[in-house]
Amino acid sequence: MRACVTGATGFVGGHVAGLLVEEGASVRATYHRPERLPRLGALGDVEPVPGDICDVDALKNAFRDCEIVYHVAGFVGSRPRDVAFSLNALSARVVIEAAASAGVRRVVHTSSLAGIGPASKTASDERDLFTSGDLGLTYANSKHEGEYEALAASARLGVEVVIVNPAYVFGVPVDGSPDGETSTKVVSNYLRGRLPGVLDGGLNVVDVLDVAKGHLLAGTKGCPGNRYILGGYNLTWVQLLERLALLCNVRYPVLILPRQIVRTFALMETLGLRPPMRAEAVHLMSLLWHGSSDKARTELGYSTRPLDETLLRTASWHQELISHDTFDASESSSRSRIAARVHATQRRGLYKRLAPIEKGGGFRLLACV
Repeated sequence: MRACVTGATGFVGGHVAGLLVEEGASVRATYHRPERLPRLGALGDVEPVPGDICDVDALKNAFRDCEIVYHVAGFVGSRPRDVAFSLNALSARVVIEAAASAGVRRVVHTSSLAGIGPASKTASDERDLFTSGDLGLTYANSKHEGEYEALAASARLGVEVVIVNPAYVFGVPVDGSPDGETSTKVVSNYLRGRLPGVLDGGLNVVDVLDVAKGHLLAGTKGCPGNRYILGGYNLTWVQLLERLALLCNVRYPVLILPRQIVRTFALMETLGLRPPMRAEAVHLMSLLWHGSSDKARTELGYSTRPLDETLLRTASWHQELISHDTFDASESSSRSRIAARVHATQRRGLYKRLAPIEKGGGFRLLACV
C-alpha cells in the first residue's frame, strides 16, 4: 500500500508516518519547511515531497499513485486567526480536491476533540452537535470548520473521508525534538517550576502512540462520513498535575484559578495590557474537554495504554531535556515570575493560614502541595 501523510514532520503526523513504515506501507510525507526535513530521518524509508497543504497542485503531485492520505497537518494555536483557519479549515477542502484529482480512494482527516466542543454532559461523543461557536475559540472553531469542509468536499467529489478527533496528546516525538510540541509544554513548565496556575477545567489525556494507531485503524476500518474520538483518560487539570507530582516526586505549588479570571485577562488584552496567560488559552483550560472513545473502541478496535505509562514517558523525556540544559534557564516571563512568587509564599507558610477559608468555602487555592 502507498500512503501519503501531511504533517509528518510534526508530533502526531510523525508517529502516523512511522507506524505506516513499520507496517510495511510505502510512505510519502509532505513538508513545507525544509529546516524540519531532518525529522523525517527518524521514520525510516519515507519519501519527502515538498508542498503547502493549501496548494492543490503540489498536493496532487504528492498524492499520485496513493491509495490513502492521512491529512494530519494543522495549526495548534489561535493566533494569527487567519493562519488557523487556513491550515485547519481551508486545507481540508484542498486536500480532498487534490485527492480526488489524484485518484485517491480514502482520506483520514485529523480534527480534534475541540472540533466537537466542550462536554455539555459527562463526556462528549461523536453524536454531539457543535454548539460552542459563539465562545470565540479560534482553534475549536477552525477545527470544526475543517470537518465541515472535508465532508462537503467528500460528498461533492466522491472521496471517502473518515474523521478522527484526538484529545490532548502526550508522549514523545519520534526524533526527541522539543521544538513545537505545544501539547506537552505544560509538563516541562511544571517540572521546571514555571507553571503559576491552572483552572479547574477538564481534559482528556491520550498517548501519541495510541493516537497514531487509531489513525491507521480509521484508515482500514472507519466508516466513511463518520468521526471517531481518539481519547484516553478524563481528568481535571489539577488531577493531572498532582499525578505528575506523585509519579516524578517533584512538587511545586500551583494556584487553582477561578473561572472568572478569564474575563479579567480578556479585559487586560482589550486595554492593550499583557496578562500572564492569553485570555483564549485560559478560557480553553476552564472548560470541560472530556470525551468518550467508546465508538472507536467498538468499531475500530481502538485501545489505550495505562495513563501512568504515558505520563512517565512524557515526564522522563522532559527531565532529560532539562538535564541537558535544552531550555534557557535564564529565560524570564511573567508566568515564571508569578510562579516564583507562589513558591516563595508557600515556603513561608502563608497559604496555611487560609486553610479555614478553603474549608468553609469548599474550594482549594493550591495544587501539588
